[in-house]
Amino acid sequence: MTREQLETHQIALYFAAVLAAAAFGLLATDTARHLEALVTPAIAVLMYAMFLQIPFLDLRQGLGNRRFMAALLLANFIFVPLLVWAATRGLVEHPAILIGALLVLLTPCIDYVVVFTHIGKGDSRLTLAATPVLLLVQLVLLPVYLAVMLGDSSEVAISITPFVEAFVLLIVLPLILAVLTSAGARRSRSVSVWNQAWAWMPVPAMALVLVAVIGSQIAVVVRDFDRLLPVIPVYIGFMLLAPVLGFASARLFQLPVEEVRSATFSAATRNSLVVLPLALALPEDIRGLAAAAVITQTMVELVSELIYVRVVPALIRA
Repeated sequence: MTREQLETHQIALYFAAVLAAAAFGLLATDTARHLEALVTPAIAVLMYAMFLQIPFLDLRQGLGNRRFMAALLLANFIFVPLLVWAATRGLVEHPAILIGALLVLLTPCIDYVVVFTHIGKGDSRLTLAATPVLLLVQLVLLPVYLAVMLGDSSEVAISITPFVEAFVLLIVLPLILAVLTSAGARRSRSVSVWNQAWAWMPVPAMALVLVAVIGSQIAVVVRDFDRLLPVIPVYIGFMLLAPVLGFASARLFQLPVEEVRSATFSAATRNSLVVLPLALALPEDIRGLAAAAVITQTMVELVSELIYVRVVPALIRA
């Protein structure tokens, strides 16, 4: 199989991974629970593989598209948070579910959104170039949004230390290693060969992450499904409205069609796999349900993306 064939069939591979992991997690619950130990290292490997695909040393052109960047920032950090705030007001009596929903819905995706944008005929190169900016801005704004939306009356006590540790392990370290690898590939043939080999890794790494995440958490989702019911309409509403906000933001800046599609996918796709370790770092009394809320969003989103890749290019035309 060539790399192009692997990338072409990656959606089918992801769903096969999800189904296999769900079956394993439900049929061998005690064994599957140990997969939780693989979540953080698997995500770190995925992030390193994804960051290696970002042209860090040639970002000027992508970042120089100020209208596109402004549209992404407006959609993801003004329009979407307003939608999330309004949509989650009904969850204030369910603090564990509320924190899980806020964690996942307030953070724009920086990994497989590039894949879905490409399949949905958006400008995946610009989306890829924008990921460092989206990452840095969400790191800064997420604590602010959480403080505002949880409020003083929240029963959730959040320690900043696990968040910092998770971001260092999952984001900062893979990012630094990827930048050093990209720089070294220009001067060393062996590093260049290493870099090229890792170009195959994003798809299998994503499949590994899905297996670790779904396999270790699906039993909790099924067990607590009745408690998770209040958040499902929130996720479905987000699935329907967030793309509209991305589209509106792009139209405000009069972007060309491919960039409008990219902004639409960015607004609708969330950082569920990266924030899961943050949910697992919450206090023990709420971490299980918060993580289950994050996983539930992942499953809703995977179905949504199959719809987006068909509907977005059909509706957004020149």
